[in-house]
Amino acid sequence: MTKAEVTSKTVAIKHIKIRSAKTFAEVREQLEAALPELDAQIVEHLSRNDEQAVKVYQDAGAKLSIFLARDHGALLQIAGGRRNAIQYEIGNPLTASKMTRHCLAAALYAPLRVVLFEDEDGSSVFEYDQPSSLFGQFDDERVTEVGRYLDAALEAALLQAAD
Repeated sequence: MTKAEVTSKTVAIKHIKIRSAKTFAEVREQLEAALPELDAQIVEHLSRNDEQAVKVYQDAGAKLSIFLARDHGALLQIAGGRRNAIQYEIGNPLTASKMTRHCLAAALYAPLRVVLFEDEDGSSVFEYDQPSSLFGQFDDERVTEVGRYLDAALEAALLQAAD
């Protein structure tokens, strides 16, 4: 191949919304208390192929961690006012590797993105795209199976914070 080749495909994505009567601050606090920040050492253990440390992390570590949190509400200062809105990257590097070993393109959605914001009524809202619908586009059952696991794990964590 001497020239770049572009292909495209339309995929159906299931979008999820979870509303809570709790305040934004309460939901944020509960989510961040339930999901620890990513342990950067796990990435080091993976890159060094430290199987023993990886096994310990797999057995005792969190199912999901917060990789990153972005304050999108602060970005709205330029539009006339700050809003309560945080975008999270949530996942697990070991879980991601269970997909990307079969399909590197799955890294596009690992970690997952979730937004928490306060709507006009003062309710807190989580929105995200269902992992199995994101990963299902790769037509690899091994990847989709991990996506279904993430469907349940992510929903449980968000509902725990929202309830």
